[in-house]
Amino acid sequence: MAKGISDMVTKPASLPLLVPPYWEDAKRELMKRDRIMKKLIPRFGDLQLVGRGEPFLTLARSIVGQQISVKAAQTVWERLCLACPKMTPLHMIKTGEENLSACGLSKRKVEYLLDLALHFREERVHATDWTAMEDEAVIAELIQIRGIGRWTAEMFLIFNLLRPNILPLDDLGLLRGISVNYFSGEPVSRSDAREVAANWEPWRTVATWYMWRSLEPVPVEY
Repeated sequence: MAKGISDMVTKPASLPLLVPPYWEDAKRELMKRDRIMKKLIPRFGDLQLVGRGEPFLTLARSIVGQQISVKAAQTVWERLCLACPKMTPLHMIKTGEENLSACGLSKRKVEYLLDLALHFREERVHATDWTAMEDEAVIAELIQIRGIGRWTAEMFLIFNLLRPNILPLDDLGLLRGISVNYFSGEPVSRSDAREVAANWEPWRTVATWYMWRSLEPVPVEY
């Protein structure tokens, strides 16, 4: 997986873990129809996708982790949690540019975080409606926020909203997983990936998760 939302490793303990209710059904169907999934899924036993349900926190962490190593993102995130312990849009704004910068954030990421906070604070996004909205409608809202592109929005759909049928074609881990498992390590195009994933419908999120696990067996919680 590329760096960003996928590198989230720290979250307030008060937020409950979320698990997809469809996971076992999806596993059974994928193993029936796909020979690779039939071999791959049993390797990981009861492991499954988990997420946490606080949208602002999830998106803030995705911005912090962009384009830096997991270790560096963890360090900056911990500093940010100290500077802004409540981690709400209002408290992010009150923390201010100077204190955010002191956490080790670049000027651009400070701008992104404050823009994210303003979108939530001024209700320019409809976070409370996202669970009822179509995937593309959620993506359309998210990419209006500075620093959030389609890949980050798709990761949000997977790890926060737990949508079952997301195929993040810009994700390097997914493409690598398909290359290793379906093409003997040969490079694959987005078209190749889309063709393989046609057999995963309507559980492309689940199959994507197993592609990631095939490369990195220990799952990260987001």
